Amino acid sequence: MNRIVRPVSGTLLRRLALASIIANVGIVVTGGAVRLTASGLGCPTWPRCTDDSYVTTPEMGVYGVIEFSNRLLTFAVGLIALATVLAVLAHRPRRRGLLTLAVADFLGIPAQAVIGGITVLTNLNPWVVGLHFLASMAVIAAAYALWRRAGEPDAPTVAVVPSPLRALARVTTGVAVAVLVVGTWVTGSGPHAGDHGAARNGLDPESISQVHADVVFLLIGLSVALIFAFRAVGAARATRAAVVLLAVELGQGLIGFVQYFTHVPAILVGAHMLGSCLVLLAALSVQWSTRERRPVTAPTAPATRVETEAVPVTA
Repeated sequence: MNRIVRPVSGTLLRRLALASIIANVGIVVTGGAVRLTASGLGCPTWPRCTDDSYVTTPEMGVYGVIEFSNRLLTFAVGLIALATVLAVLAHRPRRRGLLTLAVADFLGIPAQAVIGGITVLTNLNPWVVGLHFLASMAVIAAAYALWRRAGEPDAPTVAVVPSPLRALARVTTGVAVAVLVVGTWVTGSGPHAGDHGAARNGLDPESISQVHADVVFLLIGLSVALIFAFRAVGAARATRAAVVLLAVELGQGLIGFVQYFTHVPAILVGAHMLGSCLVLLAALSVQWSTRERRPVTAPTAPATRVETEAVPVTA
């Protein structure tokens, strides 16, 4: 007997994509908690937790529990991503590009897990730890693109702002990514290594923090320019997205300055990691607001004048 498979609604697909975004942001925050509690080597090997066990043991104490719990969360995030792929396959009508984004989101999870394993096997090498964080950012970007695309009609893309402003938005997004990259260098030079014996990247913390601050100031300046430019062309949706980006940047910058001058307390570092995810999402929102998808309408044929003869109506 043939089984009838009900198509997945666009609403459910968007909810799964949103869940994937939230889950990936969550694993960034919990990964930060692993590092900030010096539990990075709570499970000293990978993929096992110890040479003899895939799970934590009582002898490993709280550090092992924290590290192993974060590993378990990877499976939960992966299941959400897999459910999203299956939802895209069951969605009707089939949408262009959705499957590519869903697969990219799903494959990013094991790739990110492998990089996480390499960080353990290299005793928390700060450059690999930074790559681990950036891999999570890439997965978040794919999940966000899927979420936005799932809410759009299957139609061609139409620009809503002039080409120079779209280029300025792309530059702003690029600078936001640069802020994240340089931020990993700052983290790699700072005190929170994830383990008391982990090495640092050798960069001078004060100098690299200044470089990071300079790139942040550039990002804020570009965001302010976007607000005025979008308002000048009457792009209300893009203006709102740029305002949100600026607000997130200012909040993130405030956390960064306070943590720097208070000797990098762990709680503020955790908040700063969450803020990094929000900066990326806000920058992507600005990028998305510069275009939209509109159905193509057939050109209307010019009206022709038709001469008709009046016909009397008979009872």
